[in-house]
Formats: sequence, structure tokens, C-alpha cells
Amino acid sequence: MSNRKIRVRFAPSPTGPLHIGGVRTALYNYLFAKKSGGDYILRIEDTDSQRFVPGAEEYIIESLSWLGITFDEGPHVGGKCSPYRQSERKEIYKRFVDQLINNNLAYYAFDTQEELEAKRAEIQNFQYDASTRMSMRNSLTLTSDETKILMESGKPYTVRIRIEPGQNIQITDLIRGEINVNSSIIDDKVLFKSSDGLPTYHLANVVDDHLMEITHVIRGEEWLPSAALHVILYRYLGWEDTRPAFAHLPLLLKPEGNGKLSKRDGDRLGFPVFPLRWVDPFSGETVSGYRESGYLPEALLNFLALLGWNPGDDREILSIEELIDLFSIEKCSKNGAKFDYKKAEWFNRQYFQLKSDEELAELFIPVLKEKGIGVQRNIIVKIAGLIKERIHFAKDLWDQSFFFFISPCTYDEKTLKKRWKEDSAEKMEALTTVLLNIEDFSASSTESAVMSWIESNGFNTGEIMNLLRLALVGEPKGPHLFDITEIIGKPETINRLRQLITNH
Repeated sequence: MSNRKIRVRFAPSPTGPLHIGGVRTALYNYLFAKKSGGDYILRIEDTDSQRFVPGAEEYIIESLSWLGITFDEGPHVGGKCSPYRQSERKEIYKRFVDQLINNNLAYYAFDTQEELEAKRAEIQNFQYDASTRMSMRNSLTLTSDETKILMESGKPYTVRIRIEPGQNIQITDLIRGEINVNSSIIDDKVLFKSSDGLPTYHLANVVDDHLMEITHVIRGEEWLPSAALHVILYRYLGWEDTRPAFAHLPLLLKPEGNGKLSKRDGDRLGFPVFPLRWVDPFSGETVSGYRESGYLPEALLNFLALLGWNPGDDREILSIEELIDLFSIEKCSKNGAKFDYKKAEWFNRQYFQLKSDEELAELFIPVLKEKGIGVQRNIIVKIAGLIKERIHFAKDLWDQSFFFFISPCTYDEKTLKKRWKEDSAEKMEALTTVLLNIEDFSASSTESAVMSWIESNGFNTGEIMNLLRLALVGEPKGPHLFDITEIIGKPETINRLRQLITNH
């Protein structure tokens, strides 16, 4: 192992949208590969033709591309081990099926679905294994002639692995240490189905891991039971010397911590569990995604990286370069990690604060174009700097700045009731005159003139400022008042004041 180049793979099945737990698995594989200078492979495990969902593969690739998780090899980039879709590797698997059959390590099974269901009804907790296989219809109980006749007649069959009971299967896991599994608990898994000429996951992933020279299999905790079968098949096929190391990651748990995170938790609490919006091609159901909800990809990656791993200190904000440098698979937790979606929001806000005004402007320009608003870029940059501290999501760029571009047509009722007095119109008319006489309408000059007028007249500063903000924004929100007046300009400032006076 020490002399082999590190090669890891992310191997999703195209059966629907990529769950956020799958994204974390993809991320940990990416960090591990980059840290070691190794190769990262995307492999599409599409051997289950019954569960295939159109568009799922494209969704997976687009999701990981948005997040900046790149691959050295895969169906979208090619590579020395092409093809990378298992459905395109049929002929490769068939020879290894034949090898197992010829070595008496696997056998043909002709049991129908109805026969299997009847056996399950007859035997509680039925398992197709060494204790039951001799009572079933397979090439171990049939004569070679009977088997041959069934094969030649086109009778549907499966190929099952022949597990020897009572064997100790030792698995070395980089996170969980040494694990021992008794082979008696493993059933004779189906490796191949004649119905579609495709192998099952159990065989295909082992063959591909070997042929693609995978050195480490980093995957979710739910795959731990299949690791023993992985070890057995490597032994049966004579590949023990090249068997990959395992690392089974902790589960992502519900925010409350009681059970595995699911889509229902996101629906219930109002957060996405998929990276991008997904439209089900069969039902038309649409579910939200992190991208469309306004999350920054770098913030989401930082959040996910710390769900089950930490750098060994109190640091939380870590760039992808820092994550790569610090990452160690051995430091991953064995315990599940609560999915604190509020913490994800916090990370997003931190990353918005870290962006320059120019970077925020680049995110904002498409939003303004969509709304038909054309403003000089330097103005957008300035506005972005003023509202930066209030941004949690991309949508907040507009929510926190709309008043720079459109005059308010309604006013906050609570503020109006509290602030508008009998003499408010008279005071606002006087303020309008003050503003008309200001030649330099910069923030500092305007503020100086208005504050001098308030002081000389003995007015209440809070009263005047709150009414001015109501006129300009329509709500008790927004950045420094005179930064607003400078950007919208004198004519628009006066127009908005007059509009408030006229309407009240």
C-alpha cells in the first residue's frame, strides 16, 4: 500500500438528487486525495436499472462542480480507467462472474420471486445462506445437466456468492479500528442478474475498485456491513494484496440528534437537504437546494467539513486550502454529527462578511439585471459595502438595499404611528428647504448641515432622523442615513420627503 499512489473514488447511484450526506462523503474523499497528492475518481454506479432516475447523474456532476469539488477521472472528464459508468462495463464484470463460478465460489440460483417470498413466510428471518441454500433451487442442488437445461432454455437466474460460514472476517477501518465479522451473518448475496445482464453493487464495486486501483474506500457508516463482503470478494478473486483500506464516516443526524438526517427534517424545519434545486422527472415535485437558497459554496463546504471532523483546535472559518492542509481521516469522529442548520446559516454570514465589496457587487449585478435595474458598477460596489454586515444569504442583497433603487410606496405603520405628529409635515417641509440649499451633497456635508439645523432649532434628533429614514426607506432599517442620501442624490431625496408629506 505504501508504494501505491493514493486513489479514491466517490461512487453515487443515479437514483435521485444527491443528499447533503453524500456531499460530505464526496468532500472528505476530495480532501483526502488532495492532501496526499492522489487521484480522485467519480464513478456512477448505475447497475440497478429499476431505480435509475433520468437527470440524476447530471445533477450529481453539476452539484459537485458548483461546490468546487473536482475530479481527475470520471464520466465527464474521461481517464485511463474509462468507462466510468458501470452500465457501460457489462463485459468486464461477466468474466469475473465466470471465474467465481468455475472456482466453485459462486453458483447459479433459479428461485423465482414467489418461491423466495414463500420461503420467507415459512422461515422467520430467512436468509439465503449455507443453512438454507441446499433447500433451494440452484446449481448446488440441481445436477449439472438440469442446470444446463435451465440455462439453455433461457430460464431467468441470478449468480450468488458462496459464503463459507464460521469464518472470521477482519476489517481494518481508519476511523473505527479493527472490526471482526463472523461470516455466518452474511447471506449469499446476489452478484449478477440474467434479467438485465448486469452485476449488482456487491460485485461491480469490488471489481471496479480493483481495476481502478482504488487504495482507500471512504464512505458512509451505513455501508459498514458490506465491508466484510468486500473483503471476501477480494480474497475469492485473488486480489488480497491490493485490497483498499476502509474509512466509514459517521452519520449525519437530525438537528435534534435522534436518527439519520432525512428530507422530511428539512421540510419540517425549513432548510435544504440537497445542494441544488431538484425537480422530480416523474412527479414534477420540486425541492429546494442550497444554491437557490442563497448559500455560498465555500461556506457550505466549510460547514460540512466540520460535521464529523475538526482541525484539533477552535478554528471554524477555514478555506478549502486550509481544509486540505489540515485534513486527516483518522481524526474523524466515530459518532454521528448533529446537522445544525442554524450553524450553516452562521457560516454563510461569515463568508459574506469576508467577501470584498467588489465580489459582493458581482453577485448583486445579476439580481439587479433580472429586476430591470441598471446602475453604474461603482455605485453597486459602494452599496454592497454599506449593507455587507446585514447579509446572511444572496437574497438579502436585494432585501437590504431595494430602497437605493426604488422609492417606497408604503410606510411602516408602527413607525408612522409612533413618529408622525401634528407638526411633522411642517418640520419635513423645513428639512426639504435645508436639503435644497446644500451644494455639496456628500454624506459628511449633508449630515453636518442637517445636524446644525436640528441643533439650532432645538429639535429632537431621533424624531427628525426617524422621519427622514421613513421617507427614504419606508421602514426603520438600512445603513447610515446620509450614505443613503449621497447615493440616491439630492433630487430623489427631496422627492421622497415630499412624497411622505403629501401622503400624510
